[in-house]
Amino acid sequence: MKVVFLKDVKGKGKKGEIKNVADGYAHNFLLKNNLAVEANSAAISALEGQKKKSEKEAAEELAESKKLKEVLEQLTVELKAKSGIDGRLFGSVTTKQIAAQLEKTHGIKLDKRKMELDDAIRALGFTNVPVKLHHEVVATLKVHVIVEA
Repeated sequence: MKVVFLKDVKGKGKKGEIKNVADGYAHNFLLKNNLAVEANSAAISALEGQKKKSEKEAAEELAESKKLKEVLEQLTVELKAKSGIDGRLFGSVTTKQIAAQLEKTHGIKLDKRKMELDDAIRALGFTNVPVKLHHEVVATLKVHVIVEA
């Protein structure tokens, strides 16, 4: 019997796949537990509609990420921190502080986990922080750390 999987079933198939399985297995387990539906023309066309919808959403998300990249690369986030005479900070500037300042000054809410900073900023001056907006889009945010008066 051909079925369309509605959920992942370990060892049998993934969500959205159309596979041929034993009749008893399909009736007694897959259909009964709403893990799959019989592969008729209505189920197949619904599956194709869902695939088109998800592709469209993915394309919109990619376009949104590209727009945000253009905006972020024009900005400079300024943070004030206490420092010693030689320009080294007392403590450090973290991605959480950068995200908070970005939202406060520019109104852009960005998750701190998207910022791929290897180590916290421990010196005054400019630092380029890579921000992963999408698996294909990486923006560079300029962070300027200045002396707190």
